[in-house]
Amino acid sequence: MRLLATTALALTLAAPASAAIPNRGVVVPGMRLGGIRLGASDVQVKRAWGADFGLCAICDLPTWYFTYTKFQPQGAGVTFRKHRVVALFTLWSPPNWRTSKGLKIGDEAPRISALYGGLKLVGCGFYSAYRIPGRGATTAIYVHDGKVWGFGISRPGVRLCR
Repeated sequence: MRLLATTALALTLAAPASAAIPNRGVVVPGMRLGGIRLGASDVQVKRAWGADFGLCAICDLPTWYFTYTKFQPQGAGVTFRKHRVVALFTLWSPPNWRTSKGLKIGDEAPRISALYGGLKLVGCGFYSAYRIPGRGATTAIYVHDGKVWGFGISRPGVRLCR
């Protein structure tokens, strides 16, 4: 009986946790979003966030949408080129996401300048994107109605506006 209990405990501890999009995502400008790095493979994304995603039917490049609740828009997305991540972005202002400098979704827009200095503002239709240029990647801080709405990171040549 003791051996059975020990074996069951060992299997429980060894079993990988269910992969899912993080509830508290962190964005490191120019590098990663929610633990996924630019350049990661599609296999690495599935390993980190799972295989429960939707596919974009109208996107130029393969794009996966991970949401917290099925058929609800909050979560994050990943765009691929040749099976490698070229863009990462949040969807519909998921709570508890922040940058590595502490800028949070829901913060007032002036806090962006306080943390990142003067950034170029790009119009994206009903929202805007503050652009943080970087070597090999651009980071976007999306703003809607005067508040931080989301984040994105993309390689050159990949649309900043989502």
